[in-house]
Order: sequence, then structure tokens, then C-alpha cells
Amino acid sequence: MSRKQSKRRAIARPKYYTIMDEMMASSTEPLPLDYRRHQLTRMYEGLHAMETAPAPTTDDWRVVSDAVNLMETLIKDMAICEDDSGLLMDAITALALAGRRNLAGGAIRMDGAGIQAVRAILSDYGDLLDVLPARTMIRCHRLTEKRLHELMDGKRRPHDVE
Repeated sequence: MSRKQSKRRAIARPKYYTIMDEMMASSTEPLPLDYRRHQLTRMYEGLHAMETAPAPTTDDWRVVSDAVNLMETLIKDMAICEDDSGLLMDAITALALAGRRNLAGGAIRMDGAGIQAVRAILSDYGDLLDVLPARTMIRCHRLTEKRLHELMDGKRRPHDVE
């Protein structure tokens, strides 16, 4: 087998937003209110399920992780805001532990400190959604999606939690 044939082929993953979506989005106005409300409602419902539901689902974990991943992009990649307190890493760690617990056969749960960190990150994300232009948020989504695809391909960053 030649070197080219032995290399792993990249998996084609669909993208939710395109560069055209980003370019066409408002550079001054936030995303539409209905979109923001829907997104935040799903994220808070996921967090509520992780806190209280008898059997939280991986979809609950995923929508909460989306909020934390988007905040990570806003903080680390786009430098739009800062996290001087380390709250972001607390939230990332809490979700990683909840994911591990699920893989080991347990419920997708976080401890009290993890819940507080994730709740605070979600609140900050909601505040940013209300003030950042739609174009900025779509760029954030695109960069986050790209980073998550890289993670799935095994490309890790020093601060990633497995």
C-alpha cells in the first residue's frame, strides 16, 4: 500500500453555517430575538435536565456543551471577552466529567460547583447574545464547529479536557 493510500481519509462533516451566512449577517444588530430565545431555552432546558431529570440524555449534555464551547471560542479564539476567574475551565471540566460518568454507565450529572460554573457561563453567553452582532455570533459558531471537527479528528489543544 502506498503512503497516500495508507493515510486516513478526512471525514466529510456537514457545516451548519457557511461563510456566506456570516457575510450576509448583520454587522450591527444581534441575531433575531426568536433565534436567541430558542437557543437559550434549549440550553437551559438541557442544564435543568442534567440537574433534576431522572435520566438526562446525551442531547441535554450536548446543548449545554454547545454553550460552553461557544464561550470558549469567544474567549480564547476571538478574544471578545475574558475569563479571569477560570470559570470557563471549571465548566469544561464539569461537562467532561459528566460525559465520562455517562460513558461509564452512570447518569450525566455534575457536582454543585460544576453546575454553578456552567450556569454562570450560560448566563454570560446569553448576555453576549443580546449585544454582539449577528455576524460575530455566526463567526463564533463557524469557528466552534471547525474546532469541534478538529477534536473529532484527534487534533487536541493543550487546554482540552478528555
